[in-house]
Amino acid sequence: MDAVVVLVLSLCCLLLLSLWRQSSERAKLPPGPTPLPVFGNFFQIDVKNITQCLTNFSKVYGPVFTLYLGMQPTVVLHGYEAVKEALVDHGEEFAGRGSFPIGERINKGLGIVLSNGNRWKEIRRFTLTTLRNLGMGKRNLEDRVQEEAQCLVEELRKTNGSPCDPTFILSCGPCNVICSTVFQNRFDYKDQDFLNLMEKVNENIKILSSPWMQESHNQQSEFTLENLAVTVFDLFAAGTETTSTTLRYALLLLLKHPDVTAKVQEEIHRVVGRNRSPCMRDRSHMPYTDAMIHEVQRFINLIPTNVPHAVTCDIKFRNYIIPKGTTIITSLASVLNDSKEFPNPEIFDPGHFLDKNGNFKKSDYFMPFSTGKRICAGEGLARMELFLFLTTILQNFKLKSLVKTKDIDTTPVVNGFASVPPQYQLCFIPV
Repeated sequence: MDAVVVLVLSLCCLLLLSLWRQSSERAKLPPGPTPLPVFGNFFQIDVKNITQCLTNFSKVYGPVFTLYLGMQPTVVLHGYEAVKEALVDHGEEFAGRGSFPIGERINKGLGIVLSNGNRWKEIRRFTLTTLRNLGMGKRNLEDRVQEEAQCLVEELRKTNGSPCDPTFILSCGPCNVICSTVFQNRFDYKDQDFLNLMEKVNENIKILSSPWMQESHNQQSEFTLENLAVTVFDLFAAGTETTSTTLRYALLLLLKHPDVTAKVQEEIHRVVGRNRSPCMRDRSHMPYTDAMIHEVQRFINLIPTNVPHAVTCDIKFRNYIIPKGTTIITSLASVLNDSKEFPNPEIFDPGHFLDKNGNFKKSDYFMPFSTGKRICAGEGLARMELFLFLTTILQNFKLKSLVKTKDIDTTPVVNGFASVPPQYQLCFIPV
């Protein structure tokens, strides 16, 4: 009986301590829903629709509010003004990487995506320099993407217009571009080594447990074999899945909106023709196609709550005190769906990125790659791949749906922190 009493008293003390800590912290933090001891606001968050849940909270507590995920506070930034003020105007202070437990189990805080502090700065600088030396942003990288786009087309021709799920083929293209950049060699889509690599990327393992890693003897250096290996893995994971998912979603939206597809294909045939491959110089002469690709990225909200950030020091932000190390969630969905910038944001409409004369219109609200210090390092490559892969496919094929247009479901399937399209099949009919 004494043990039970001690246990109950201990639990009561823990609850009181939790309440005291939360109340003292909350006094200076932005407002938010009242958290429960230990569990925080967990039971008030709809994990099946986090985007709408955050929007609902913002209507009550404003664009900057606090949620407790367990006992730790997380500050949420909702809307363009708050996100831009933090990530751009106070970029250095908000450049930390927030807690991301699933990823940390795999990467151990190494690499470029989940690292922090001096490690992140050194690895990011090294990665960008190395990628530039390997051709990033240069003509020879465009040549690689064009070559891969043609290989992708040849693989699609092998379907002979039969129904197919494009997931695997569309993953091969971006993955091979990374291979040709990092390894200076692309692979046949049936190559067993390539298939093994694809499988490991998709399973989010490999490299960390590779037997050839020995750590460097210089414990102060960030350039250990393990850290560099994780960085390469980051390039494959971020450079393959995000682009291939966007491509897959784009084809689904084009099936759903044949009028948009017809306008894009007319522009491709008028500007590029049928006898040469599309190139990046064509983009400036193809405003509707450019607008369509931007609208795909805006509409699909691929990473709606971004990868978590953290503040690198105590900071006063909008009259609130946010302690060093606090996790920051930036709602990119709230920016990409801003109805003042994008009228009827729930509707897929390339016109969101066109002016009244049909010219392409840039928008500061276009943040699918995030913004500020932690903006996606592969943004330039991703933009190139999306343009060249999509235009090359649409130059060579008509897209045929297996169901009526009105029955095509484009509702995203939330998978972890990313939104992915539902599975579907289509026919690639050669033109």
